Amino acid sequence: MLAIARALLPGPRLLLLDEPTEGVWIGVVEEITERLIDLAKEIAVLVVEQHLDLALRVASRAYVLDRGRVALSGPSQDIRNDPRLLAYLAP
Repeated sequence: MLAIARALLPGPRLLLLDEPTEGVWIGVVEEITERLIDLAKEIAVLVVEQHLDLALRVASRAYVLDRGRVALSGPSQDIRNDPRLLAYLAP
């Protein structure tokens, strides 16, 4: 959370986050998710995240990569409901 706060100090229009919840206690993940949802209403936020629920709650659009290629893309809600998603998560 400190790293995110430091990145926001100069007032960026775009925030890039690579696995913002990696190594974070699970009890803090929900708080980070809520802050990112609020932040995404004000600036563009690009999140690379393996925590699927966080990614799909924060993002308006989602991209699922499979071996470096885009396997699924579209509105987050559509991706969440896509039956192919499970195949990419548990091959």
